[in-house]
Amino acid sequence: MRVLVCRYRPRGLKKELETWDAWFPELGPSIDLHAAAYGKKGLKIGWEIYRRRYLQEMKGPEAAARIHELAARVARGETVTLLCSSACERESRCHRSLLAELIEAAVPKVSSSDLPHE
Repeated sequence: MRVLVCRYRPRGLKKELETWDAWFPELGPSIDLHAAAYGKKGLKIGWEIYRRRYLQEMKGPEAAARIHELAARVARGETVTLLCSSACERESRCHRSLLAELIEAAVPKVSSSDLPHE
């Protein structure tokens, strides 16, 4: 499953050319955090501040539910690919790396009711 995890859809891309199966904007950084990361409202924030704020945002109910949903897919053996903007230059400094860690940490916590019955 290919999941776009950006707050914004890519500009100028027609829907028929989309390469993802689902778009979960709630798994992207908030509008304010995104702006802070690019210095659009003052000084650009560093990675550690960004990391802390993003992880805090992912504790919200919508994001937590999506993380649980993706963790259940991984627990069932599905491959989940997290997609981001082309402006993302270093995966290790992208929210995708943080999100992948959250999903992997949630896999052991997935209840048996989330898995298919045999």
